Amino acid sequence: MGDRLKDKVVFVTGAGSVGPGWGNGKAAAVQFAREGARVFALDINREAAEETAEIIRSEGGTVEADVCDVSQADAVKASVARAMEAFGRIDVLHNNVGIIDPGGPEDLTEEQWDRLMAINVKSLYLTCREVLPIMTAQGKGSIINISSIASTHSLGYSCISYSASKGAVNAFTRDIALNYAPKGIRCNTILPGLMNTPLIHKGNVTGVYGSTEAMVAARDALVPLGHMGDGWDVAHAAVFLASDESRFITGIELVLDGGITLKVR
Repeated sequence: MGDRLKDKVVFVTGAGSVGPGWGNGKAAAVQFAREGARVFALDINREAAEETAEIIRSEGGTVEADVCDVSQADAVKASVARAMEAFGRIDVLHNNVGIIDPGGPEDLTEEQWDRLMAINVKSLYLTCREVLPIMTAQGKGSIINISSIASTHSLGYSCISYSASKGAVNAFTRDIALNYAPKGIRCNTILPGLMNTPLIHKGNVTGVYGSTEAMVAARDALVPLGHMGDGWDVAHAAVFLASDESRFITGIELVLDGGITLKVR
């Protein structure tokens, strides 16, 4: 256990995992707690949120779990209110929620497009709308948004809604970083590359390759370091951006990809 985030309150969206193993949000929530933070862990799935919370509690950490659809304004407002009631402040907002729908414009329904944009982009607007006034009153805060290298590079197959949404996350981050810097609030983006997390085993991504084994082998082979990253790589980067060690860093796009984007410039 460390103390890099001692006494900080971290509000984590997507803190559960969509399947067995460690997703980015689950690993980040646990690592925040291991570094001394008090964690408010949200997920749309109650069991997933409670699983993360139980891990934190079993390690002696402080956590409150909550159920929230972060694409819904009233739900986000209520969760932020509960976090303030529980902890009295929010020092770090970690926006981790995101989904993926492979396909181009002809493959996706309008409903698919709207749902993905609501979850991947609108959720950031909703959480920031509620949390920024709190951080402004405190005179300090750190916001971490999870994007993807798909925002700047091709994943090797058509994934237009996901790529477009993550490009929006990058632009959103830059705007917040610039306009809230005078108020002591930092905002940064993490761009994971090919990551071996429960999300990619949920069917849509696997289907592009034919099988889970083929998918893992193909994605590992694309990475110069020889393997995909995982949720802990994202978690450790998030702790750095949440901590005062990064106090002079804002508006960056931190690429975590094992060197894959070095192949194409």
